[in-house]
Amino acid sequence: MHILKVLILGPPSFISTLNELKTFLKFNPISDNLNKNHDIILFHEEALKMSKQKELIEKSNSIKILATKSKQENNNFDANLELPSTLKEINELVENISAKKKFSKNSSINIKNYLLNKNEKKLSKSKEFIILTEKEIQLLELFLNNKKPISKDNILSSVWNYSSDADTHTVETHIYRLRKKIAEKFMDENFIQNNKDGYYL
Repeated sequence: MHILKVLILGPPSFISTLNELKTFLKFNPISDNLNKNHDIILFHEEALKMSKQKELIEKSNSIKILATKSKQENNNFDANLELPSTLKEINELVENISAKKKFSKNSSINIKNYLLNKNEKKLSKSKEFIILTEKEIQLLELFLNNKKPISKDNILSSVWNYSSDADTHTVETHIYRLRKKIAEKFMDENFIQNNKDGYYL
């Protein structure tokens, strides 16, 4: 199992405290700023007053957790750790935020200029979105995973597993409805295309 590497930033007292607690932490704290190989940055609010550390935080694409004495949420970062905290709170926050990010990464798929969120069953572009059915999501994933057009029969076997109540008319109806939804909301008539070989994105 991958042990999370957490880069600790802030005043020396904050860094040394977490390093001393290393054996009780469920992650590996790193205090070497030059170490680019980390999953999360856990930083004390004081780090934002130190230009080098602040720059490192701003440039990083890692998950960012702000350790702060303020009770107010700071929404510029992925999570807030209210100080003082218990070991249990630190461990839980690091594990939860990592799992949440991993989950959302696996559930969000880019399709053309759109974002498909499988958990929320949403297809969105800018601030507009439509809600999709389970079958519509399966159709989009099938098109996305195939570079060539897919025949109605192949769609039927992949998405409907040839259930007795399904025929190629079912495929046409679903694609028609999906195209209509996309055209009405996004004014996009060319999202799902087709030729003699079948349907494709």
